[in-house]
Amino acid sequence: MRSVQRPLLHPRPRVDSSGRAAAPGVRRAALLPAAMALAAVGAWAQAPPAGPSPASSLGPLSLSLRQAVEIALAPDGNARVALAAELVEQARLRSLESRAALLPNVDSTVTQQNTVRNLAAFGIRFQSPIPGFSFPSIVGPFNVFDARVSATQSIFDLSAIRRYQAARTQAAAARRDDSNTREETTAAVARAYVSAQLAQRQQQTAQADVDLAEELVREAENRNNAGSGVRIEVARARVQLADRRQNVIVRRTQSHAAQMQLARLLGLAFDRDLELTTPLETPSAESATVEAALDEAFEHRSDWHAQMLRDEAAGQSDSAVKWERLPSLAAFGDYGAIGNSINNSQPTRTIGASLRVPVFDGGRREARRAETASQRRQESIRTRDLRQQIELEIRLAQDALVSATLQTEVAQEGLTLAEEEAARARRRYAAGVGETLEITDAQTRLARARQNLIDALGLYNLARIDWSEARGRIDTVIP
Repeated sequence: MRSVQRPLLHPRPRVDSSGRAAAPGVRRAALLPAAMALAAVGAWAQAPPAGPSPASSLGPLSLSLRQAVEIALAPDGNARVALAAELVEQARLRSLESRAALLPNVDSTVTQQNTVRNLAAFGIRFQSPIPGFSFPSIVGPFNVFDARVSATQSIFDLSAIRRYQAARTQAAAARRDDSNTREETTAAVARAYVSAQLAQRQQQTAQADVDLAEELVREAENRNNAGSGVRIEVARARVQLADRRQNVIVRRTQSHAAQMQLARLLGLAFDRDLELTTPLETPSAESATVEAALDEAFEHRSDWHAQMLRDEAAGQSDSAVKWERLPSLAAFGDYGAIGNSINNSQPTRTIGASLRVPVFDGGRREARRAETASQRRQESIRTRDLRQQIELEIRLAQDALVSATLQTEVAQEGLTLAEEEAARARRRYAAGVGETLEITDAQTRLARARQNLIDALGLYNLARIDWSEARGRIDTVIP
């Protein structure tokens, strides 16, 4: 950070309520609270931030990348994984519900009733040939006991069969979606892990810059005290030190935020310090053609397989509505005992078959057929769009990986040159032929070179994650 020097302004004399300039003593008394406030602000800016420490009483948790992924994929880990598992269970239960239409339906009933009937209400009238005698129109009361088991079984219903097949395919798609969620969670954890590592590296680098700036301040003060230096060199070194201290505060906050983001993905407490043990990967010879990567993606990516299954399920649902126009055949029967009491009941039974032939349903079936056909076209569009998206992700990830590899090589070379420049500037300053401005500029370029290397390593590791995820091989980045 380059500091801007402003010209010193002469303070305006303080004017009292009568319009006359205040006395110097009065001005000093008035400026005293402001000076104390500025001193307090400066002390607060240089002091470490107060408040509760983010470290938990349990101590730092040593965590590798594989352990972080295992924690996130555990049942009580990441919320997305748990929600995806529930969706799989719901799809399985819907499949069982559709299968029930093809299985026997058995019911049992036990009835005991006391009845009085009005025969005239049913149009039953008896004329008696005997004068003065007539048959009663009210019959009863009488008891009826009936214990019976009834069953129905679908023999042929092509529409129900296709609905069950569609439900099974949708359950398989839900399982693929669950696998895709686990892969996306793994990639998200890996990115958060790398981001937390980068934030820690940046904080460590910022602290190293502070140590170097403090050493430069001590050397400038020693030279000034010995009479071989000038006061402006001390001021320049202190400005550089203040800038580096401010950078440490910023990097510390960013590191803490990155750790909390990682803890959020893992379902851990936010106040738990994490000690990340898996080192950042350095660039290696990792290359593949776009065509080979596409073949690998279509073989391994769960979201692609899930979309293919959803497309298939949409076709089966459309077929199920289409075959509703066909006749359906079912068998039915019952067996039980009936009488006016349990003791004198007699066994009876019924066996039969029914053929249902749809004739007209007010256009409901045709409307459903048009709806399912639209849903089938919709899934076909999504399949085509996902294919293009996969190819785009692969091409972007490959370009990012190549770019990050080259950036890392250039950043490493720049860091080597910056370290050589800083060392030469220190030697010149120690020999008395250099100034602090030369060291300050070299130190600034060294800090920038360190930051460039960290950024390049971060880009490479993130690009490596994107490249593996685009090919459906996110497991390859987990050591």
